[in-house]
Amino acid sequence: MYEKLIPDMIVENIYQIDLDFLKEKGITSLVLDIDNTLVPQKSKFPDKQTIEWLEKMKEEGFKICLISNNTKRRVNEFKEKVGVPGISWAIKPRKGAFKKALKILDAKPNETALIGDQIFTDIFGGKRAGLYTILVKPLSKEELGWTKLMRRAERHVLKRIERYGD
Repeated sequence: MYEKLIPDMIVENIYQIDLDFLKEKGITSLVLDIDNTLVPQKSKFPDKQTIEWLEKMKEEGFKICLISNNTKRRVNEFKEKVGVPGISWAIKPRKGAFKKALKILDAKPNETALIGDQIFTDIFGGKRAGLYTILVKPLSKEELGWTKLMRRAERHVLKRIERYGD
């Protein structure tokens, strides 16, 4: 099970993702977490830079679907601003929402990358669904109580990855 916690790629933020590398791996679709991945936790809407990045992804030929454990209202407001489909109340790391995203994208798991900021929800869920996983550092330190607790456990996993390279 431990291997399902290890992301395939770790980057500072979404802007550091090597798109040519993803294309070489056959990745055509992206499943994106919202909070602390695309925008800081408390940001209601995407900023100009995030919108431009999402537009670039579309121009590069990537299909995009948002996935969030947050409310329908939160996801709907966000997806309307960026013009992509989204799934709320995802209950990550359960596989159901990831399968739904694949159906929306008309994509196979081996051609889809999950991009998120949390190991125990995003990465674990993406791995369980067979996706290529990319971990970004959280954009904000402001988080819900449960997330703060999980971040402590995540630090242990990240230290082990750094130490042993696994």
